[in-house]
Amino acid sequence: MKQKNTDSTRIIITGGGTGGHLFPGIALAQAMINTLPRCEVLFIGTERKVDRNGLANMGFKAISLKGLGIKGKSPMAKIKAILFQPVALFQAARIIRKFRPDLVFGVGGYISGPVILAARLLGATTCIHEQNSIPGLANRILGRIVHRIFVSLPGSEVYFPASRVVFSGNPLRSAILEKASESRRREEGVSMTLLVLGGSQGARRLNSLMLEAAEGSFAGLTPLPHIIHQTGTHDENRVREKYNDLGITARVQAFFTDMAEVYGAADLAVSRAGATTIAELTACCKPAILVPFPHAADNHQEMNGRYLVEAGGAVMFRQAELDGKKLGEEIKRLLSDRKRLAEMAARAGKAAKPGATGTIVTECLKLLRNRAGSSRAKIFAL
Repeated sequence: MKQKNTDSTRIIITGGGTGGHLFPGIALAQAMINTLPRCEVLFIGTERKVDRNGLANMGFKAISLKGLGIKGKSPMAKIKAILFQPVALFQAARIIRKFRPDLVFGVGGYISGPVILAARLLGATTCIHEQNSIPGLANRILGRIVHRIFVSLPGSEVYFPASRVVFSGNPLRSAILEKASESRRREEGVSMTLLVLGGSQGARRLNSLMLEAAEGSFAGLTPLPHIIHQTGTHDENRVREKYNDLGITARVQAFFTDMAEVYGAADLAVSRAGATTIAELTACCKPAILVPFPHAADNHQEMNGRYLVEAGGAVMFRQAELDGKKLGEEIKRLLSDRKRLAEMAARAGKAAKPGATGTIVTECLKLLRNRAGSSRAKIFAL
């Protein structure tokens, strides 16, 4: 078999299905390309829209792999997913043999399972990153076989072999880190900006709570806050029309691609508690009202949120105990107390780990040097 040019470093990044899994992978890819003079990156993700949109116009090679999730599914769906695993494993092995990577890096999600397993069977160097306080099923299994495990939040390391764990933090896209370094002071009398983030899965109930809050509690705020609201795909028109009816200036979109600008404009966030969102809020020093998505696997969003609450950068409410009036009063209380917002912003910033991407790149390069030639040589031989 004719070998490819081995001067470049080739990396497969696999995972996705949610922005919280995909965006750390994008951040890592950008950093690897900036660090290595010749680096080729291939993404292996899901067929979900969030993966396609997230990678659009990024310039990376990408392949979608068919796969089925197991966690939280019905018994029949679980059986179907398990039976499909050999097919996904074969597809992943074929891609790996063709691309011949130096490193295969999993960022979470069910699709990373067969890809990392195939890479390990083929002798490739493998790593995973766990964003959440409680690891997902795929990463719990993969943690037993990969060469290095990177974790974002304290507590998740107990699920993995201690000798292979690195506490790195969560990689963030360069545009967000650049915006986070800018300082901004809101003048008295200027309208405050409220950012609402439902995440890729849990927007609908949070959208309704926010509209109830705006209708019932914002009348006493002078001036009225400006709102930037990410609604998800189903509620964009409904939310926009309601704000118009209430006379509230709002920028409403299903999803934002310019998240750096969005964070930069915000004074307070109302948000789910996905790990990547927590990392972005802390990096950008944004105080937050967190409403964890109650159906997240193992209730990991509530555990994620506790990290920021304990740091002093957020307050948190369980969705089941929250209504529009309660949310509205909390928003009103915080937006009316600039000193409290400033204190929360400072505490959120102290909880940030802006060097996460650099830590992961450094550790990956060290691992590759220690295993120099062995991974790709094994794949070449197959």
